[in-house]
Amino acid sequence: MLRGINQQRIFEDEGDFEKFIQILRECKEVSGYKLFAYCLMGNHIHLLIKPENESLEQVFKRIGGRYVYWYNVKYQRVGHLFQDRFKSEPVEDDSYFLTVIRYIHQNPVKAGICKEIEDYKYSSYRDYQHELGLVNTTFAYSMLSKQEFERYNHEINADKCLEICDTPKVRVTDEQAKRIIEKYSKCKTVSEFQRLDLKSRDDFIDIFKQEGLSIRQISRLTGVNYYTIQKI
Repeated sequence: MLRGINQQRIFEDEGDFEKFIQILRECKEVSGYKLFAYCLMGNHIHLLIKPENESLEQVFKRIGGRYVYWYNVKYQRVGHLFQDRFKSEPVEDDSYFLTVIRYIHQNPVKAGICKEIEDYKYSSYRDYQHELGLVNTTFAYSMLSKQEFERYNHEINADKCLEICDTPKVRVTDEQAKRIIEKYSKCKTVSEFQRLDLKSRDDFIDIFKQEGLSIRQISRLTGVNYYTIQKI
């Protein structure tokens, strides 16, 4: 799992999501890893990956480095985009392998972004449906038929895998919050907001709080440090 620094968004528009998927495809050719599942969320990424020719550290350095370079050029920013080192855990048996795939595919549903897993454009579930070539589907389909796999991924469950433990419950959704931020500040991206003068920035943050956005939510969507927002 990779997450944005200060929990900020790392995907601003569809082009960002598509670019990251393109980078996954390009790096797979170079690194030779096997990708079994993925889900790109607003401020974090889940990958179920098996390194082959390169170590996991090298793989993530290659993927992250390419995306950060492209993102920084596009949004005219400098510095880190991802928070610390990636988080990981081993998948050591077939049962947990299937659980992790389901957990990854259900991320957008549990986050309230969509009603059904097939509705989300930026996860590997569509690869399993349509064999798009990026994801290795053979191993999962050696254990379950396509029909069984579909039923399994839709099952209601309480799966707990590599969780973001400090993600809070928000009073408004991130999509609503983004609209509020854009409405008042006229900033469409994190980078635009970070280029505001300090007084304007602080005034807008005060308004966002009054509109019901949480401190952590404002931090994620503007890239401003949590403690800075807390003091305003």
